[in-house]
Amino acid sequence: MNWFSILSPESYRLHYYFKTFSYSKKLVLAALFSALAAILQSTGNFLPGIGYLISPFATLPILICTIISIPFGLQSYILTFLLLILIQPGESFVFPFTTGIVGLGIGIALLTLKRRIGIIVFTSILLTGGICFLLYFFHFPVLGPIASTSPSLKVIGFIYIFSFIYSWIWGELSRLIFKKWYKLMGDR
Repeated sequence: MNWFSILSPESYRLHYYFKTFSYSKKLVLAALFSALAAILQSTGNFLPGIGYLISPFATLPILICTIISIPFGLQSYILTFLLLILIQPGESFVFPFTTGIVGLGIGIALLTLKRRIGIIVFTSILLTGGICFLLYFFHFPVLGPIASTSPSLKVIGFIYIFSFIYSWIWGELSRLIFKKWYKLMGDR
């Protein structure tokens, strides 16, 4: 794997394909993906156990909306947050700083930074900031009993390592998803 290669040329092709869509079609897609993200994010509370394995996939609809266009990605991010306030208020507190920020970060980085290492570092910094914000500013135990809510450089270092690996997994997963999606679309 080359860390300095372009992560997913298919994501740019899909971005340009989505540019041909009308504004109303993009708006409907953003609304549908926001509803899907809200449902996926809230599965942790609706289906204890397996739901916690499903809820990280709330990143994908936000990522797809951001590939459609960055403004629609932001709209989807905010709409998902507002839907979660109605569906699962507890998840609305976690989503903007963890799952949602990863989808938004990877989508923005795919369209602007393009290189694998830049995408992963940018997204991991966003995720580390989000987790640390919840943990140290709000004293919300987002990591459970693993980390205390008092600041520690050691804990922040481990959070960054986790964020880097998590962002790397999502970057590679998005590359595979966009490659398959583009192949299914054919030569458009």
